[in-house]
Amino acid sequence: MKAWDHPLIQKGMPAQLEKRRARIAAGERPLGWKVGLGAPASMQKLGLQAPVVGFLMQRALLLSGSTVSLDGWVKPVAEAEICVRMASDLRGGATPETALAAIKEILPAIELADLDPPPSPDNIDAVLEGNVYQRHVVLCGNTRFGGSVSGLTSRVFRRGDVFTTSTDPEALTGKLADIVAHVANTLSAFGEKLSAGDVIITGSITPPMTIEADETEIGHALDPIGEVSVNFARD
Repeated sequence: MKAWDHPLIQKGMPAQLEKRRARIAAGERPLGWKVGLGAPASMQKLGLQAPVVGFLMQRALLLSGSTVSLDGWVKPVAEAEICVRMASDLRGGATPETALAAIKEILPAIELADLDPPPSPDNIDAVLEGNVYQRHVVLCGNTRFGGSVSGLTSRVFRRGDVFTTSTDPEALTGKLADIVAHVANTLSAFGEKLSAGDVIITGSITPPMTIEADETEIGHALDPIGEVSVNFARD
């Protein structure tokens, strides 16, 4: 069975993509895609074979250093991620090799999500229909050509200090090429495609970080490419 043949994915993805199409028809511009729930422990707990896929819209994109109001959010979380930008279309039947060849560049990112309701084995369809908790994405203006993560170090900053450091930014997410191929094949299974120019945020390098009530900023550096940060308000 393919990962997207899961009964609740078969139920939730069409509903999610229909909402995306409606937003585009109403004038919004698409930005790309995201994966979620892809850490090995999460997939085992939820009965998933691979991460689930959601979408990104241009209106969710923030400039580094922007301030986001968390007023009304239930469980705000931040994820330090690697973003991939596609050089060419990638259709169904993608392999890690064809995916790697289709990547234009990579860059650091932060995703902001509202983790409500918590995922469980029996609500994956609702999580998908709700677009996998997506609220905002912060992308860096600096990029590195191609899809290799060789020599990269991810550093996350919280409360003005280094919170985590990783010299293996694929350790928790899996290989970028595998993720890109999975996104392309999942979209193809539901009548969509991964297109040139699309971005994909490829999953959290660290476990998702709950944004505490007194936190005002989180930063993510992907050395030597660059750094992004986001500030928080609560009104």
